[in-house]
Amino acid sequence: MEIVLTFLRMTGAYFLLLKKALTRPQKMKIFWENYFRELDDIGLKTVGLISFISFFIGGVVVIQTALNLDNPLIDPSLIGFAAKQSVVLEFSPTLSSVILAGIVGSYIASTIGTMRISEQIDALDVMGINSANYLILPKILAAVTFYPFLIIVSMFLGVLGGWVAGLVTGLVSTPDYIQGIRMGFDPFHFTYSMIKTVIFAFLIATIPSFFGYYVKGGSLEVGRAATKAVIWTSVMIVLWNYILTQLLLS
Repeated sequence: MEIVLTFLRMTGAYFLLLKKALTRPQKMKIFWENYFRELDDIGLKTVGLISFISFFIGGVVVIQTALNLDNPLIDPSLIGFAAKQSVVLEFSPTLSSVILAGIVGSYIASTIGTMRISEQIDALDVMGINSANYLILPKILAAVTFYPFLIIVSMFLGVLGGWVAGLVTGLVSTPDYIQGIRMGFDPFHFTYSMIKTVIFAFLIATIPSFFGYYVKGGSLEVGRAATKAVIWTSVMIVLWNYILTQLLLS
């Protein structure tokens, strides 16, 4: 019972914080400055890692698929089809978001948490500044606008990595791989992935912000808040992945 009450209390506090954050900024010039800074901190700095992981995961998917379809009666183009479906539908939008939850989530929670324990947030409130809006809204907008482009790059590199792996290992020829990529193409799958990405980006920006904003204590509590933020963000991404898949693809 206590766990349920705690969860309901946290949920209420989360939505109240969103209400404060999702308001019109008091000074648009300052807001855009913060937005572009967040675009660099939580967006551009993650491109390298996501690109690296996507490329090699695509290669692993092709190798494993080819080894499991090692039968002359099976069309080799199915290897490219399986790689495309795996990367576009699940790996790029979902697993990349879980990775981002660990990287970006811990950064956001620790940054805002440090501002809380050092009383910088209290100082903003005393000056009449909406601290939730000032700190959180630029992060939300940066994540929601940048992560779809990042996931598109991840999709491209995942498929490219699969092609390179098939070419290097000789498990699938280029014509067969390209034929598999074109096989059964459904534009809605891309739309589905983008919808998931936007929702996951919102979760990645807001849940860690919540844990950082309401942290109490010292530096030890900031570390614990960052850990909780990563766990809860990952859990919510997996949960919403199931809900959206059930609603959009079933």
